[in-house]
Amino acid sequence: MAIIRHYVVHHTMTKIIATFRLLITAALATLALTAHAQLSIEITGAGASRFPVIIPVFENESSLPRSVSDVVRADLERSGLFNLVSIGPLAVPESRVPDLAAMRERGGDAVLAASVLPMADGRFEIRFRLFDTQKQTELGAMSLVMAPAQNRLTGHRIADFVYEKLTGQPGYFATRIAYVVKSGPRFELQVADADGFNPQAALVSREPIISPAWSPDGQRLAYVSFEAKKPIVYVHTLATGQRQVVANFKGSNSAPTWSPDGSQLAVVLTKDGQSQLYVLNADGSGVRRLASSAGIDTEPAWSPDGQWIYFTSDRGGSPQIYRISTSGGTAQRVTFDGSYNVTPRLSADGTLLAFITRNNGRFQVAVQDLASRQTTILTDSARDESPSFAPNGRMILYATETGGRGVLAAVSSDGRVKQRLSVQAADVREPAWGPLQR
Repeated sequence: MAIIRHYVVHHTMTKIIATFRLLITAALATLALTAHAQLSIEITGAGASRFPVIIPVFENESSLPRSVSDVVRADLERSGLFNLVSIGPLAVPESRVPDLAAMRERGGDAVLAASVLPMADGRFEIRFRLFDTQKQTELGAMSLVMAPAQNRLTGHRIADFVYEKLTGQPGYFATRIAYVVKSGPRFELQVADADGFNPQAALVSREPIISPAWSPDGQRLAYVSFEAKKPIVYVHTLATGQRQVVANFKGSNSAPTWSPDGSQLAVVLTKDGQSQLYVLNADGSGVRRLASSAGIDTEPAWSPDGQWIYFTSDRGGSPQIYRISTSGGTAQRVTFDGSYNVTPRLSADGTLLAFITRNNGRFQVAVQDLASRQTTILTDSARDESPSFAPNGRMILYATETGGRGVLAAVSSDGRVKQRLSVQAADVREPAWGPLQR
């Protein structure tokens, strides 16, 4: 969420929070957090029917400092879509077609054959082929070159390959997520692999950090920091650590979201009164007011085709989701079920809208099919916020609470697969799922 955050109470935001009547308030964890603490992932629900697949140990994998096949298996298992069939320590070399009938008898509908080849420069080539044991056919082949320390990234890319060949959708394992960890007086904006490994702090502050948003190329994060004792929008280049102020006007500057081409940001400013939508260039220039409303407009989200900006507004009396053309004009209401729907986020193909809805006093993740307008509540928790789609639209990452502590969770867009991600003795919020890595 942007300026309606139940764990960040700041004097410049109090009026807006009160207006939206958010009743989600929780005590922040105050125990110390080891720097760069890793998210742990617990699978709490899986798909009704899972595809049985065999991911054996790679041929000559012992030559690697760390396993790659373990990463592949963990990724596929975590997705909730696959049942990993074990064949023990048996390797299945890439250089020849395996005994597919035997693999089928062991219970696998697909099998990955893979080999590790050391290179003269100290790197390794991983060659792999995926086979359908039922149709007795090869589904695809690929090779990757990896440095010794790249076992996790290589494993994620192989898992993406398997996922795409078996589901028809791009995988999301080689992506990154951003989130904010709060421990005592310390806030950290962290970036980690999608499985929670390799967390790195992009920003450490004693003031709140909210609303991280990935640029389409995955190289920059826009976010709001209160380090100057007021909300200011920054754009942060991850590779260099350099950042730039892009919105520091009178009052509140909040809720940045990128245009699909990365050239612009939509933001929420109060420089002319109440919270309203503006568009500006990614360097902060060219500020243009997008809409005018007697109410509060906030939480913008660009449509994947760049034609619309979806947003939350109470202009009709209660918080609902609307959309407006990026060239301006009349806003159109999008949500009609229930009296409270906020934080719109769209899938990459533009077919699904995820948001937070109030259902019998509980705040839950919902998804709407934009063509049919059918809405489905996906979670059974009570204090959900900040939904963020995986790049393939299959999973939705969000923040929630467990035992009075902020944790991250993920749910599939059909509600069947569920995960919980947490850091021990810390409060985790504000998730944002990064784009596919090119």
